[in-house]
Amino acid sequence: VQLQASGGGLVQAGGSLRLSCAASGHTLSSYAMGWFRQAPGKEREFVAAIIWSGTGTRYGDSVKGRSTISRDNAKNTVYLQIHNLKPEDTAVYYCAAYKAPYLGEVIKATDFGSWGQGTLVTVSS
Repeated sequence: VQLQASGGGLVQAGGSLRLSCAASGHTLSSYAMGWFRQAPGKEREFVAAIIWSGTGTRYGDSVKGRSTISRDNAKNTVYLQIHNLKPEDTAVYYCAAYKAPYLGEVIKATDFGSWGQGTLVTVSS
């Protein structure tokens, strides 16, 4: 499956952003999906994940309570909305397809097989 992330840009602190991840080549409904991010000089960090049906979600501690992951399988698209953005949210955001329709107990980047090219989010203070 090929993934294309979009929606990044420059946002002021306190603002909101919605990222999209469009898939082609395969239906997304076969996979749980996730978002990761990587800031300059830092390791890739888990942001959020959602099971194939959209009825189960997980969030990383850094965005928990101010972000929402969702999906529209009819549009083959996954979304990530983050509210109350902070300068520390600045990163390249990647979407990825998980190895199965449901998420494992521990979410690891190595369990995601297909990755999009990333979209840059810059939060100014």
